[in-house]
Amino acid sequence: MSETREPIIVEFHLRGEWLSPNTPGAKIPSHGTNRFGTRYAYDFIQVDWERRGWPAYGVSFLQYLLLGVPLKEYYCWGQEVYAPCDGIVVQAEDGYKERERTNLLSDLYKAYKNAGLFNPKKDNIQSVAGNYIILECGHRVYAALVHLQTGSIQVTAGQSVRKGEVIGRVGHSGNSFAPHLHFQLMDSSDIATANGLPCAFEQYEVFREGKWQKVVDGIPTNKDRIRFDSQSI
Repeated sequence: MSETREPIIVEFHLRGEWLSPNTPGAKIPSHGTNRFGTRYAYDFIQVDWERRGWPAYGVSFLQYLLLGVPLKEYYCWGQEVYAPCDGIVVQAEDGYKERERTNLLSDLYKAYKNAGLFNPKKDNIQSVAGNYIILECGHRVYAALVHLQTGSIQVTAGQSVRKGEVIGRVGHSGNSFAPHLHFQLMDSSDIATANGLPCAFEQYEVFREGKWQKVVDGIPTNKDRIRFDSQSI
């Protein structure tokens, strides 16, 4: 796919402060692969900007390594997810159980097994995506919001949604190392076979030189402290 294609602009789909550790603003493919439509995909987490290493959880790093972390200790788990565009819900798959706590070794194994060995002819895409929503945002433009919290999806297939409408919550389902929101645009509603489409956000703020600065039609990097509040921008 040509990198010269102009990004498709959508509204930022979260509220508050966020970090994107995997973003096309840092590298393409952002996730190291073109599979599952992830070429231009984003991951979003919330972190403690005052603690060394910007941890995404409220316990020590040693506990994370040795014991894992309960989902409730992750800052972003359960945060509301909003529709990035006006559109139609094409798929809304819930009911995939989340693991109750993270574990580095077992999560690495699951990632290899679920994504590396995935066979689209026989395997359920929820083993990779977990609970997810796919919105049709335009002609051959589909937004996927992935790894949602079990039981949080508030829309159904065929439903019309408006930009900014709450549709689910951030979770840890499927092929997930830790609670986060995976977001991507695709040219098909089939995650298993889709190609990724470049995407930028119509507006958000980034913290630079001690103050918040507005960004228009931007692609955050993996170092940017970003925030969005639809009421204040």
